[in-house]
Amino acid sequence: IIHHDLIVRYALSRPRIAVTGLNLHACESGHLGREEIDIIIPVLEKLRGEGMQLSGPLPADTLFNPHQLAQYDCILAMFHDQGLPVLKHASFGAGVNVTLGLPIIRTSVDHGTALDLAGTGRADAGSLITAIQTAIELVQNTIQTDIHGHTGDG
Repeated sequence: IIHHDLIVRYALSRPRIAVTGLNLHACESGHLGREEIDIIIPVLEKLRGEGMQLSGPLPADTLFNPHQLAQYDCILAMFHDQGLPVLKHASFGAGVNVTLGLPIIRTSVDHGTALDLAGTGRADAGSLITAIQTAIELVQNTIQTDIHGHTGDG
């Protein structure tokens, strides 16, 4: 799903995807759990055999730094609280949540409903504006991919 949508919606011909481990330190060779060894690594190897550029499983505690992030187009975090706090810290108020794998394009703001701000004039529309701009870009990329059958890598 992620690989396909990075090609179609983000116009990347060979997306580079990093995958976090499920367990602390990506299991430390089985000392902190076996899910990486028994499940995640075999799946990643199969997908690599199909031509996907995947790195991982990688320890989440060292993956989310600028040097590491610059090497990838996308990070697949194994669970919500592994990736979302980093996104919110780096871009709160301007970040966008994009749901991939749907037949429609879905973007949303990077914060909650903030009902306590409704009608007060204190709400910041920055994330909403960015979510709309992102949706427009995704539509444009999808149309170009549908028309031309290829991508422009970015």
